Amino acid sequence: MSFRTTALAVTLVALAACSTPPVSPDYDATRDFAAYHTWAWQTPAVRYRPDDPRVESDLTGQRIRSAVETQLDQRGLRAAPANVQADLKVQAWLIVEDRQEEVATNYGGPWGGYWGGPGYSETRTLDYKVGTLQLDFFDGKDGKLVWRASSEQVLRTTPQNPAEREAAIRKIVTRLLTQYPPRR
Repeated sequence: MSFRTTALAVTLVALAACSTPPVSPDYDATRDFAAYHTWAWQTPAVRYRPDDPRVESDLTGQRIRSAVETQLDQRGLRAAPANVQADLKVQAWLIVEDRQEEVATNYGGPWGGYWGGPGYSETRTLDYKVGTLQLDFFDGKDGKLVWRASSEQVLRTTPQNPAEREAAIRKIVTRLLTQYPPRR
């Protein structure tokens, strides 16, 4: 990889890290969300795509569950006691996708290159990974999806330590659940 391509890739990842990824909420407008007071985890609580041991991790699953539990508690939803039907069933998805972006760099300009020669353009393909965290809430009685929120962001190419991973998950779960309950 050339210096220019490496610099462009680093810039792309840095810009993506600085931006706040949008949250995409959706919900069933016919539901009375004030009637939901308790929740429980759907089985499985956290699902992964792809089914790959580099993505699926008990540690990541525990971080996601902990962050969701904290946020639901702050919103007044309580975990349903064992053997009691919850008002809501909660499930999280962690989806990692490979993506590509074509980036063109122009050298020279209307008056030519560095020494007056013709300018030229170079196109490179950048490979990167995008992670999506999605939360789904199902009605505990009829099992239908009543609320969903997701957000995606470009994943860092450098490994994070456990504290950074936990902080990143807590941050995105907090952002997702700022949309719950839906405001009509």
